Amino acid sequence: MPLASTLHSERQFVQDFIEHPRTAELTEQEREYYIDRIKQLLAEKNAVIVAHYYTDPVVQALAEETGGCVSDSLEMARFGRDHPASTLVVAGVKFMGETAKILTPEKTVIMPTLEATCSLDIGCPIDEFSAFCDEHPDRTVVVYANTSAAVKARADWVVTSSCAVDIVEHLRDNGEKIIWAPDKHLGAYIEKQSGADMLLWNGSCIVHEEFKAKGLSDLKALYPEAKVLVHPESPAAVVELADMVGSTSQLIQATRDIDAQQFIVATDQGIFYKMQQAAQDKELIIAPTAGEGATCRSCANCPWMAMNALQKMAETLEHVGDNEVFVDAELARRSMIPLQRMLDFTASRK
Repeated sequence: MPLASTLHSERQFVQDFIEHPRTAELTEQEREYYIDRIKQLLAEKNAVIVAHYYTDPVVQALAEETGGCVSDSLEMARFGRDHPASTLVVAGVKFMGETAKILTPEKTVIMPTLEATCSLDIGCPIDEFSAFCDEHPDRTVVVYANTSAAVKARADWVVTSSCAVDIVEHLRDNGEKIIWAPDKHLGAYIEKQSGADMLLWNGSCIVHEEFKAKGLSDLKALYPEAKVLVHPESPAAVVELADMVGSTSQLIQATRDIDAQQFIVATDQGIFYKMQQAAQDKELIIAPTAGEGATCRSCANCPWMAMNALQKMAETLEHVGDNEVFVDAELARRSMIPLQRMLDFTASRK
């Protein structure tokens, strides 16, 4: 198929993805049944849904409709902490459930499945990371939020992609050298932006790792007026082609604020649900993740985020104990120290 025809199909997929998302294997009647059942159970259990931008658009819409939130991982935890519900349904991946539990130990935190994990979390096991830190005792340990509670507990600071550069610049100004984990691409971006002395852990996101600079350049040539929005977990060659680099929430804001009608977006396709809300009259184009001859030119979907299905959410609410998130009290206490540093830092900058 010619490139232009393939790209036209991808652009159509954005709209199809929003209107007929990943739960499409269910019939319309089945979807409505599970949505109604979840609404009923949320009321019965005094529960609220906190969903990540990368989950199924149906899940995001359900979270919004029932008074929950759709946001990044830290805001999910903050929202859950401040909401009066006694039970939090975390639609995301395991580290997000842990973070919610750390911030709200008194609440019941459940997930549609505890098997939903993250390649960044998996790629940074605590024993290996702790040994790495021990080899460099003169360095301040800064870890991304996309890590286990155990790794957070070993760190001096936890950061998100939206505040990482500011915090690292602050540490640089204090003369501190840094160990960064787990995402090497995000770490390299922060290092370049801040000029800090950073030692990077070798991890990556399986979704963002797949964006291709060659394909992105070809796509930009077809749509020269389009602005390129890139998440900094992407490889450096992709980041270099961006008109704007930012966190999930920053990319969504960019579609509203930037004076352009077309955007090429390099992050998980789940984000298009909120982007389309932010900029209803603008066109979103999926950045390529595959080379010539691949079965799809853009396969930017996290397989673990896709595990947050309506059926599993209903089953979890029916049997709350089956997928409850627990964090050891002492581990939670130690994890909260670097998290609180970040929360205090970001609050001081507002």
